[in-house]
Amino acid sequence: MSKITLISAYFYPENTAIGLYNTQMVKALESHGHEVSVITGFPCYPQWEIWDAYKTKPTFFTEYIGKTKVYRYKQYVPKTPSFLKRILLLLDFTLGSFSNVFKIKDCDIVISVVPHSSTMLLGWILKKRKSAKLWHHVQDFEFDAAKQSGISKRTNIVSNTFYGLLFKIESFLLNRADINSTISYKMIEKLEQKSRVATFYFPNWIDADKIDPAKSHTHPYLRAKALKILYSGNIGDKQDWNFFIAFAEALKDKDAEIIIVGDGAKKEWLCKNIEGLDNTTYYPPVEYNELNDLLCSADLHILFQKDDIVDSVMPSKLLGMMASATPSLITGNAESEVKKILDESQGGLYISDQNLEKCVAYVDHLMSSKTTSVATGEKARDYIIDKFSINKVLPSFMSKLKAI
Repeated sequence: MSKITLISAYFYPENTAIGLYNTQMVKALESHGHEVSVITGFPCYPQWEIWDAYKTKPTFFTEYIGKTKVYRYKQYVPKTPSFLKRILLLLDFTLGSFSNVFKIKDCDIVISVVPHSSTMLLGWILKKRKSAKLWHHVQDFEFDAAKQSGISKRTNIVSNTFYGLLFKIESFLLNRADINSTISYKMIEKLEQKSRVATFYFPNWIDADKIDPAKSHTHPYLRAKALKILYSGNIGDKQDWNFFIAFAEALKDKDAEIIIVGDGAKKEWLCKNIEGLDNTTYYPPVEYNELNDLLCSADLHILFQKDDIVDSVMPSKLLGMMASATPSLITGNAESEVKKILDESQGGLYISDQNLEKCVAYVDHLMSSKTTSVATGEKARDYIIDKFSINKVLPSFMSKLKAI
């Protein structure tokens, strides 16, 4: 069996998004007999703060998570992440992790997970040192997402030149791999535009045993008798929070309660802007072992994406939303793969014109027909388990890994 090194900014004990998938992937690799080491940072997601249990650890810290040897570097983490501060985080993580690359004694395969894009550079260095195979896995085209979501807030010639340079570096690093993968077909198309290296569709997955309404109990956050509308996930720049506020205001006279559970760069802004909304409540993230109860206690999941975010990300939260057998209301770009998934599954409503009246009408529709709500939720769960089950996705990945 192979000796594999995973390089990523996100890993256990982070139990959401990329950190969760990395941890589950490593466990699967080890269950197949592979020896895995991890080069990563200190846990800081989604709070944008190094977790309490790690704050007093030394700058370079090595630990074992089960059988996995984990090399950590205590990266700079900004309390209020701006575009410049995100770049500083990326640079600091890269420079610090550079020395950890040289602590790897043996390696047959390197898996670099993006973001950060600099993990591709670290992976390439390790590939050259150990004559290893290199697999780049893109969870998020972070440079495209930053440009699309307006994080940098500038569109002048200097900004365009800067992005042009970033995209050239990104393309160069993608072309150093033996194989590149990403999590949606739209992102595969973008990957093929950026690189001539062979690509592989490697979507995120859902464990139907972990998110299962038959095993759930009512979560304390969602005990109201009103229609319970839930947003659970990162509170960041890719979501349309102005539209969310308008949606909440439009429902203030209806028998509905909106619950936000999460953390992220926009949390303080959001909490300030919902202060006058009696129908909207914020809670901090829950532990992974509570996620099933949380998701399955909702009557409706919502996800309002910015219209210009289309092929640079694929929100992993969608899988849990749909696996909970609960309808979803999602807005975003008409070309988004999320629209294709929701339309094919008939597991909810996707609105591509940011039409508030349609959103409110869908809430009214669900409130008036419990039968429709249940049937829609069941279709969502059936579809997502059929297409994105952990028992299908990870075996496909293992087979491809053997072939490179």
